[in-house]
Amino acid sequence: MSDLIVHGGRPLAGTIVPSGNKNSVLPILCATLLTDEPVTLRNVPDITDLQKLAEFFRTQGSQIDWDRTAGVMRVSHAGFRPTLQNHELPQDMRSTVLLYPGLLHRLGRLAIPSNTKGCSLGVREIDPHLDILRALGAGVHEGDPLVINLPDGFRGARHWLDYMSVTVTENFAMAAALAAGESTLINAASEPHVQDLCAALVAMGARIDGLGTSMLRITGVAKLHSATITINSDYHEIVTFLALGAITGGEVRVEQALPQHFDLIIRAFAKLGVRIEHEGGAVVVRRGQTLRIEQPFTGNLLPKIEAAPWPYFSVDLLPLMIALSTRCEGTIHFWNKVYENGFAWIPELAKFGAHAVVSDPHRLIVFGPKPLRPAVVDSPYVIRAAVALTMVAASIPGRSVVRNAEIIKRAHPRFVENLRSLGAELEWQ
Repeated sequence: MSDLIVHGGRPLAGTIVPSGNKNSVLPILCATLLTDEPVTLRNVPDITDLQKLAEFFRTQGSQIDWDRTAGVMRVSHAGFRPTLQNHELPQDMRSTVLLYPGLLHRLGRLAIPSNTKGCSLGVREIDPHLDILRALGAGVHEGDPLVINLPDGFRGARHWLDYMSVTVTENFAMAAALAAGESTLINAASEPHVQDLCAALVAMGARIDGLGTSMLRITGVAKLHSATITINSDYHEIVTFLALGAITGGEVRVEQALPQHFDLIIRAFAKLGVRIEHEGGAVVVRRGQTLRIEQPFTGNLLPKIEAAPWPYFSVDLLPLMIALSTRCEGTIHFWNKVYENGFAWIPELAKFGAHAVVSDPHRLIVFGPKPLRPAVVDSPYVIRAAVALTMVAASIPGRSVVRNAEIIKRAHPRFVENLRSLGAELEWQ
């Protein structure tokens, strides 16, 4: 693992072009398994999870031509072998689960080990994935490994999710795209990256209604075809650089922003005293803003930012707001309605001198602004928590170390390079 050495206290200033959305490109690349025709992906970020998937496909006989400098990947699965060569799927990444529909479509059988990993936010259950695969015609046989059979192909079904799971919704969309008949998913996730996957499937010939809503209606087609798909900007990365600008008192402009996704995000920033402006296709945080918690009209309640499945405020962005709040005048309540382990990294934040109280596994109160000092902190295996600790370090004059921060590379291919272009002083060690 790599440590980040941060010499903080410098206002960041400049312009950033965000990378392609990690959470979009991974399921879209998995969806290319549903066709033998070539698919071209543009604006592809050079991230570690994608490297693992590409190598897995090459091992299976697929042709992957990836120009990392241009961000273009050309994929052809025409030579994909009918059996798994090493009997294992890529390890240490939760997105492996997104391979299930494509592999079942091609192989008819899949044996799943019980050690798939991701980040440390909490338990990531596999049961909802098995439920939708069963509903769409697969047989599931318990054991170690777990065996899933699909002898006759997917068939249409109606299914109501217990909760709005992004990856379960994505797996349903991929499987239902080639299912015989019509399928309906109720309580579907609608995050921008789910919309991106569905749009990519449509570009490949799928018939999907309800994009961006909590109900997807999918009419299965006989086959999917080639397409050229451009990966949208990563709105998480856009918010990351805006938050870094705000916490350091600088002025940062991010191009290729996605204004249609930013209404609630802008309101969350405003609760921390930060004004965000749109200029054409860009978004800007101005320098020298007064970081002060906005008080609600209901005077006996704490100001709060609550995160839950889209269209709520994104839970993945909550750590960035927490980091920013440590520099704000006032007290604020954060509510993570999704992950039971989402605040496990807060003791590391306290090493900088921040005052925060974890009320329960889902709720946190931050008291600011307290004097902060450089520190050596340990990053958890959570991308945005590692970024949040780096944000706080960047705002404090002096040398800080964020240990084991390499997980940032799973989502930010040029994180250090981008920050240096804004005037930050940091390096991997």
